Amino acid sequence: MKATVHPYLLNFKQPAGTSRGILRTKESFFLRIEDAGSPFGIGLGEVGILRGLSVDDVPELESQLVWTVKNIHLGLEELYVRNLTFPSIQFALEQAFSHLQHGFHHFDTPFSRGEQGQSINGLIWMGSKDFMLDQIQCRLVEGFKTLKMKVGAISWTDELTLLKGIRERFSSSDLILRVDANGAFDRSSIVPVVHELAALEVHSIEQPLPPADREGLAQICATSPVPIALDESLIGVFSAVEKERLLDEVRPQFIILKPSFIGGWRGSNEWIDCAKARGIAWWATSALESTVGMNAIAQWTATKQMLLPQGLGTGSLYTNNIPGPLEVKNGELWTVGDVQKLWSFPDSVSPFK
Repeated sequence: MKATVHPYLLNFKQPAGTSRGILRTKESFFLRIEDAGSPFGIGLGEVGILRGLSVDDVPELESQLVWTVKNIHLGLEELYVRNLTFPSIQFALEQAFSHLQHGFHHFDTPFSRGEQGQSINGLIWMGSKDFMLDQIQCRLVEGFKTLKMKVGAISWTDELTLLKGIRERFSSSDLILRVDANGAFDRSSIVPVVHELAALEVHSIEQPLPPADREGLAQICATSPVPIALDESLIGVFSAVEKERLLDEVRPQFIILKPSFIGGWRGSNEWIDCAKARGIAWWATSALESTVGMNAIAQWTATKQMLLPQGLGTGSLYTNNIPGPLEVKNGELWTVGDVQKLWSFPDSVSPFK
């Protein structure tokens, strides 16, 4: 058994705005394992780092990747433990070792067989008011029944006007609205915001305050008329005790699971167990992975038979994404064709060579 790692830079079709700044490129690494004794011979996994946000966005990341590659013979269980503070590597290891056994068919479900789609939200990136309005119109034409709008970059007055315009056209029974603040507000400014969102029957607001303000998050979760979802607050919380403490202290209505940020399928399942025991609901979203990582996330979410729309509609953001079998149709993500064959990889990382 041997392994190699290959950097891959994804280029956005157009700049993507969040309250943390503008994204033009997205860095990933592909972990490639070769094992002649396995059913598929080659395993591929994506290290879906997001600079400036991932807990493993540290100078040691690449040296840890080198160490992992050199010690691939230790196997998944040992390597997963030894990469505790590198959740994106943990997820890549899960994908690659699964691929050795199952190819790209990580989980056998109606979704992975192309028999059933998964409801997803249409994403509205930050930008000028006109730019955001154009995106809203495009997502509606594309058939999305749930929209998630990033807020916090332009004035809240303009963002609220956009939300009001949507709600004037579509009732809450016809269109679900989600808002993602990425920690853009503070304790004083968030109070009127949640009441204005409640008047528009918004489904939820993600991460209204920065993760460091756990006390403020607890207060708003207890008093907000709109459900609160934690996202960035989950980053860097590794042990079961820490996860339980966070949920007990803040008591959100939802948590958002990004497997690349929280230790892959295993880490996500741990969060689900902690949340379920406390009556907290969840949904999963991508961390802007390529189709390789997105396929792994989507196949996993399909095993949960979720009714809530997932955040898995980011595959079309890039000019150079890895072509694969995932397709968005009428607000749903589908596996189209043979999940094992419909891929087109650069020669350096291809699992078919």
